[in-house]
Amino acid sequence: MSYDDVEIEDMEWNQELQAYTYPCPCGDLFQITKEDLKLGEEIARCPSCSLYITVIYNIEDFLQDSHNPIQPSKQQSLSVA
Repeated sequence: MSYDDVEIEDMEWNQELQAYTYPCPCGDLFQITKEDLKLGEEIARCPSCSLYITVIYNIEDFLQDSHNPIQPSKQQSLSVA
């Protein structure tokens, strides 16, 4: 059974670990990578103990990143008479 259910918005992106993290009661961090999320994984594990959490997120938000990268809007020049 999962220790807790946590929204992805409540987790922090850790650049060094390249993973979303959330504090674990043991003092370490639950971790889940973007690649795991793209594969549909919803379990973030703590590397120091046996606890894990269920991450609540919309998988489409992560699939969109890899297939349809957001392009900056194109600016058009405007002539003023």
